Amino acid sequence: MYNYEIMNRFDFFYTLRAKSVIIKNRVAIIEYPDKGRMKKMINKNNNMEQVIAKAQTLIEALPYIQKFNGKKIVVKYGGSAMLDEDLKYNVIKDVALLKLIGLKPIIVHGGGKEISKWVQAIGKEPEFINGLRVTDEETMEIAEMVLSKVNKSLVQMMQKLGLNAVGISGKDAGLMTVTKRFPGGKDIGYVGEVKSVNSQILDTLIDNDFIPVVAPIGSSEDFESYNINADDAACAIAKAVKAEKLVFLTDIEGVFIDPEDKDTLISEMDINEAKAFIEKGVVGGGMLPKLTNCIDAIENGVSRVHVLDGRVEHCLLLEFFTEKGVGTAILKEPLF
Repeated sequence: MYNYEIMNRFDFFYTLRAKSVIIKNRVAIIEYPDKGRMKKMINKNNNMEQVIAKAQTLIEALPYIQKFNGKKIVVKYGGSAMLDEDLKYNVIKDVALLKLIGLKPIIVHGGGKEISKWVQAIGKEPEFINGLRVTDEETMEIAEMVLSKVNKSLVQMMQKLGLNAVGISGKDAGLMTVTKRFPGGKDIGYVGEVKSVNSQILDTLIDNDFIPVVAPIGSSEDFESYNINADDAACAIAKAVKAEKLVFLTDIEGVFIDPEDKDTLISEMDINEAKAFIEKGVVGGGMLPKLTNCIDAIENGVSRVHVLDGRVEHCLLLEFFTEKGVGTAILKEPLF
């Protein structure tokens, strides 16, 4: 006895659990191990186009999948993509797919907005100098508490999708040793600059099929805890592991010739162009340190750096596996 159901989306993943699938005269007979056979009518006009479009997408992605298989990528995860649950889940699904097709992701996350919320909750006002959070002892305790919470929530979400993930901070196994930062000669408290990265723990986790999820807290040589800018932490880790790619998920679409004109988005630029942009003052604000990190990473062994809008659904997959991409890629030298 068959159960009938109109198949509006004949999705490959829908049939993945089936023991057998037979398609004949617009009818799919799908046999499941747990609920027997189901007969589904295939909408000929719409679904065939969808199936063909999916096949074309897979074919377009194939050379990229082959190229990046087995390569390490570092994703700096922050901005609005961390606050919206739907966006967060989409990013984690992208990471899951990257892992399953053979890439070796390392996630470095921020949590600045959440830290600011808790600082305000105890009656203090968040303060920043040159984009860096002024971090006294009390703020440092809050930062470490919040980042630990964010870290474990990301790990839990990954494990919900069937991934093996381990949450760590830069303090674990001496991952990131820092020195105190003095931006503009000012003492802003427990804010660290990465002095060295011991990537052994990352290599161990990756070799044993785990995804490292890193909170940007480091330790000084005196074993004091320091807050690290998440972009700086991701850049330092990417350099240390000689990542194929470093990705910054942000709240902007990428690098623009004119930030006021969204039609001037640059899809690719080399580091010489990036340096020229900085020297001419074309970029400023939060993009300036990001672009500086991009240049630093590429000059120290990272093959390519991407600046993506984390608010775009599945931005990682679109940038990695399609010809057009969705953000800005910074290269060592021009492709042509």
